[in-house]
Amino acid sequence: MGRILMKGNEAIGEAAIRAGCLNYFAYPITPQSEIAEYLSWRMPEVGGVFLQGESEVAVGYMVFGAAGCGARVFTTSSSPGISLMSEAISYIAGAQCPAVFVNIMRGGPGLGGILPSQADYFQATKGGGHGDYRLLVMAPAGVQEAVEMVMKAFPLAEKYRNPVMILGDGLIGQMMEPVEFPDELKSEPSNKDDWATNGMETRKSSRRNLVKSLFLDSEQLEAHNRVLKAKYDRMRREEVRYESYNLDADYKALIVSYGTMSRVCRTAIDILKAEGFEVGMVRPQTLFPFPERAIEEAVRRKSCKVAVSIEMSMGQMVEDVERSVRGRCPVEWFGKAGGDVPIPEEIIDVIKSFVKELI
Repeated sequence: MGRILMKGNEAIGEAAIRAGCLNYFAYPITPQSEIAEYLSWRMPEVGGVFLQGESEVAVGYMVFGAAGCGARVFTTSSSPGISLMSEAISYIAGAQCPAVFVNIMRGGPGLGGILPSQADYFQATKGGGHGDYRLLVMAPAGVQEAVEMVMKAFPLAEKYRNPVMILGDGLIGQMMEPVEFPDELKSEPSNKDDWATNGMETRKSSRRNLVKSLFLDSEQLEAHNRVLKAKYDRMRREEVRYESYNLDADYKALIVSYGTMSRVCRTAIDILKAEGFEVGMVRPQTLFPFPERAIEEAVRRKSCKVAVSIEMSMGQMVEDVERSVRGRCPVEWFGKAGGDVPIPEEIIDVIKSFVKELI
C-alpha cells in the first residue's frame, strides 16, 4: 500500500491494526473521538474487538484485564480521560503488563478547552497515578511519525512489560497528511506464557501465572520496586530518541521543543538563518526517557548563550531542560496554554530578546 491522505486520528487507529493489535476499548472525548469512530467499524472488518466502555475508568480496567491475559491491547483518550484512567495505569505498571495508551492532548486544567495543548507533560512523564512508576512516552511531530510510533509502541510495551504512551497534541489528531504504514513495523505479539494469566498451566512450568500489583510484605514490595526501577534505568540506556536540527552551525540559542510546536520552531529557525542569526534545536521524540545527554552536549557549544524550552504549556518541560543543561547556560521558557499555537514570528522575537539580554 502506498501513501494515502488520512486524518491523524484515523491514521493512529489504522496504525494499531497494522501493528497487529486487534483489541481496542475506549470512551469518546474531543479531540480524539474520531479514533473510536474509525475503529468501531474497522476492528470488526479485521476480526478485532471494539468496545465502548461506560466511562474512562471502566476502559482503564478493560485494558488491564486484556493485558493481564496476554492480549495485545490499546486505548485512546484526551487529557481529562487519561486522568480518569490514571489509577488503572498505575495498576498496569505495577503488575508489569504491556499496553499502549494514546493521549491527544487538549487544554486544561479541569475541563479546559478542546484546542491543542501540551499541558499533560507532567501527567505523562512524572506519573499521573500513584506510586513509583514510569511510562515510556513518545511524542510525534506529524501524522507519519505518529503512525510509526504507534506501530513501534506494541513491541516496546512487550519488551519492557510496561505501558507505553503516545503523547500527541490536538493538532496531531485533527490534521490531515499523507501517510504510509511500513510493513516492516508489523509485529507478532510476543510469547506471554511466562507471565500472562491464561487460566492454565504453561508448557514451560507447572505453576499457574499470577498477575498482581499487591505486595503486603514490605520486603517484597521493596524488591518489586527495585525491579521496576531497573527496568526504567534500562529504558534510559536503550530507548532515548531525539532529532537534532541546525546543530552544525555556531548557534546563539538552543531551542528544545517537541510535537507540532517543534515544527513551528523549525520554520522560525529557517527564517532566522536566512537573516544570519543561527539557532539550533533538539527535538525530544521520547519524553521519557528524556534526551538529557544530547541537550547537555548541545549547550557545550561556546557560541550558545541560552537554552529555550518552547511548548504549548506553562513551562512543564523546563525543569527537564534545566536538569539536562546542568547550569552551563541560562534556561528560558516561551509558550502558550489557551489553545492558540505560537507563530514563527513570536518565536523569532523572543529568541532575539533572550540573546540580546545576555550579550
